[in-house]
Parts: sequence; C-alpha cells; structure tokens
Amino acid sequence: MTLYINCCVREESRTERLAKAVLQKLGGDFTELKLYEETLKPLDMESLNKRTVLIEQGDYSDPMFDYAKQFASAGTIVIAAPYWDLSFPATLKTYIENIYVTGIVSAYDESGMPVGLCNAKELYYITTTGGPYDPTYSYGYIESLAKSFFGIPETYLAKAELLDIDGYDADAILNREINRILKNGVL
Repeated sequence: MTLYINCCVREESRTERLAKAVLQKLGGDFTELKLYEETLKPLDMESLNKRTVLIEQGDYSDPMFDYAKQFASAGTIVIAAPYWDLSFPATLKTYIENIYVTGIVSAYDESGMPVGLCNAKELYYITTTGGPYDPTYSYGYIESLAKSFFGIPETYLAKAELLDIDGYDADAILNREINRILKNGVL
C-alpha cells in the first residue's frame, strides 16, 4: 500500500499536481492523508507524558498511535509538501512529531543507535517552489529521517522550481517536470 501524505493547502496546488504525476507513475492504489484536514496537534506536556507511559508499557492501542502505525505499515511513502520559508509547512513537522514513536517506526539497539521499523522500501518527496530550491531543510531532513531512523533505504526527490520568477513560464516548467516523470519516473 502506498501512503500519500498530502501537505498541500491550496486548491490549485502545483505541488499536488506534481505529486499526482508521481502517484500515476507508481500505479496501484494509494491511501491519501490530507494533513490539513486532520486534527493533528503538536505534542504538549499532557500528550507527551501519556505517550511516554504507554510506550514504556508497550501499549500501542491508543488512537494517538494510529498515524505511526499507518506510516510504519505502508509499502511506499509519497509526501507532497510545498517549499515554504526554506522548508515545508509546519503541519508536516507536527505529523512527524506524532508518528515518531519508539516501538512502531523505530527502535534503539543495544548500543543506543536507531533501527528503523518501517515497511516502506522507498519514500518520494514532492515539492514546488517559487524561487531556487535548497533541499537542506526540507527534503534533506526527510531523507535523513527516512534512512537513519525509519529504515526506509531509498528516497527520491521530485521538484519544480523557479515558478514565480519574472520571465519564467511556471506552467511550462511544471508541465515539463510532470511529463518527464510520466515518461521516465522520478529519477
């Protein structure tokens, strides 16, 4: 099963258009999680304490662990997140905070090193940006989490950049990238 994590808030999202091309190329069914329609909240003292107690008890039956279970069980992950303020929307960080559950998405070995527990073999990160793209605090962050903590060995970036620069044709840039993905895949 492919889990499509949609962080796009705009109705005419360019990032979502690009993500739909990736999903089409991947084929098969997918489950879409529209983060802006979810009731995600950052962890606070109460929820963090509750989570800690349940993890220590090995009790993952509480609904607070549902997102983590869904993420860990997916065979492929596709994240669509526009490039905002040199990163991604805060709702994606809140989602990550909620899914990073020891015992579900990762564990620690006897030397204290993280061991990923996720089923996914690949993660696709999709983004668009009005100016030039620097992946350091967006894709780079997700790639590091995927490989070092979630156990997802392959990550791929699909992007369309310079979409809001005067003199550039945003539709042509986006359509060129969509056509490239549909023809050749993300790589």
